[in-house]
Amino acid sequence: MAEKKIRVMVAKPGLDGHDRGARVLARCFRDAGFEVIYTGCHQTPEQIASAAIQEDVDVVGLSCLSGAHRYLFPAVAKLLKEQGADDITVVGGGIIPEQDFQMLYDAGLKAIWVPGATLDSIVDWFRTNVQPRN
Repeated sequence: MAEKKIRVMVAKPGLDGHDRGARVLARCFRDAGFEVIYTGCHQTPEQIASAAIQEDVDVVGLSCLSGAHRYLFPAVAKLLKEQGADDITVVGGGIIPEQDFQMLYDAGLKAIWVPGATLDSIVDWFRTNVQPRN
């Protein structure tokens, strides 16, 4: 029986319409052998959490370049927890100041990437830290 693939949802919460990086990551994850769902831009935290549960993903990767990560990322993690899906790993990336990292970790995010992170290092982190859910 084939090993279960990691299911990744790449999501762009809020009004940020800059999705080039998210699309690059979605393709990178696909090329790495993951199953990928891309939600597109302008998603609410509620839409993202609902889709993550419906799609039975293992990890939600949030991308934000607008500065709204302090609200949007914790909101997604909170909604997943409230709906009993806190076993879904939540990670984030984008233009995120280092001083915000701890607040995001405290809110439930497991990893944060900023410009300059290599695609290989992100894929390696996923392979090491994300287990397909049953």
